[in-house]
Amino acid sequence: MVASLGAHDEVLRILESVYPAATLHVRGNELSIGGAGPHADKALRVVQEARTLAAKGTRVNPQLVEQLVRMVNDGQPAAPAGEIFGLNILSSRGRSIRPKTVNQKTYVDAIDDHTVIFGIGPAGTGKTYLAMAKAVQALQAKEVSRIILTRPAVEAGEKLGFLPGTLTDKIDPYLRPLYDALHDMIDPESIPRLIAAGTIEVAPLAYMRGRTLNDAFIILDEAQNTTPEQMKMFLTRLGFGSKIVVTGDVTQVDLPGGTSSGLRVVTDILRGVDDIAFCELSASDVVRHRLVSDIVTAYETWTNEQDDAARHPRRSPSARRRAPRRAATAVRASGETAPGQTGGPATGDPGGPGSEGTGERDAAIERKGA
Repeated sequence: MVASLGAHDEVLRILESVYPAATLHVRGNELSIGGAGPHADKALRVVQEARTLAAKGTRVNPQLVEQLVRMVNDGQPAAPAGEIFGLNILSSRGRSIRPKTVNQKTYVDAIDDHTVIFGIGPAGTGKTYLAMAKAVQALQAKEVSRIILTRPAVEAGEKLGFLPGTLTDKIDPYLRPLYDALHDMIDPESIPRLIAAGTIEVAPLAYMRGRTLNDAFIILDEAQNTTPEQMKMFLTRLGFGSKIVVTGDVTQVDLPGGTSSGLRVVTDILRGVDDIAFCELSASDVVRHRLVSDIVTAYETWTNEQDDAARHPRRSPSARRRAPRRAATAVRASGETAPGQTGGPATGDPGGPGSEGTGERDAAIERKGA
């Protein structure tokens, strides 16, 4: 009971705030859930999933409960929690790395089942982190002989200018996120030794040209900052016994001058090709601070509104009032028949406005001449 409901019944407090129509009462080791409507059923489902995970030794914390609530609200299958949160990819320094959402589980399964995998989604969805965990797992299981980590050396909207130091010193800032993930999964003291032996290689994308990468687990991070030519060059480095994982967020492209993103183009080119998987992650898969998911959702909403406004521009009321006047002026200037009229507006044609007055003037002229 304590493992399922958390310290000081923190799980119950979360459920009461999320499902206000449900009533939850704890007496000893018994929990009763009442109330009408779907709230009670959903609260029961969350508690059952939490109990299943607690029985398997998984620590039930507020972050896990929020993921369970999101999964239940999205109408996921009856009992996926044990399969998702109970799948340990890697254990390092007393903690386990595992998928935390249904889409993350799909992403991890795709890495197992395919040779080339694209993980596309916003920040904080675990694209690079889970790929790195699978790479370390494959290395430890001797499925591959080395790990190659690469990313394009593109600055995020800033121009840092000349950087002092050796070539390694210059490119290290761009590759630092990959090193950070490695430190979470491998003993930090062994990382320099593995890098020196070539078992782990961290390099900018430009260094991939002309290589054939055999028996390797290759990860391309920040792929939205590749050009279509760079993406083609990288994918064709694939050798025998290797696996490629490409990760990126197409909403955060830092390429200059409106250059097309290779990650956007490749989805249209390679989608449907055998043994290539595209995994889409969304704001609901964000596993960082709760606000990160809210920020991503807010930006997506704003972008959609801007796109709709660009596709359907609205004219101001004054512009709408002026529009018929401009149309009538254009008709008179061209001498064409306006809609709804049967003759020329000022030419004296039968049926045109002013045709009656023109006929009277002609008759008067004839009488005067006679």
